[in-house]
Amino acid sequence: MSTTTIRLPDDLKARVAKVAKETGMTPHGFILEAIAEKAALAERRADFEAEAERRHAGIAASGKTIPWDEMRSYLERRATGQAARRPVARRLAK
Repeated sequence: MSTTTIRLPDDLKARVAKVAKETGMTPHGFILEAIAEKAALAERRADFEAEAERRHAGIAASGKTIPWDEMRSYLERRATGQAARRPVARRLAK
């Protein structure tokens, strides 16, 4: 395991110490957990954006999509157990 030094403003250091104590953690453990959570959040965001780009590329390539009002109605009917015909994708209006 490597060592990294961070400089915390005194007020942040005090806040970390207080919250860590209240949650039964050490300040070190609290900081590690906070860094891990922030890294995971950034990774999830990057995955989300990559998936959005992939889907947008698919729409751009096919030129087809389903209007939100139709998809929403379909999903609402399905969620309540009603029979629902799946909407058909069609060319985007220009």
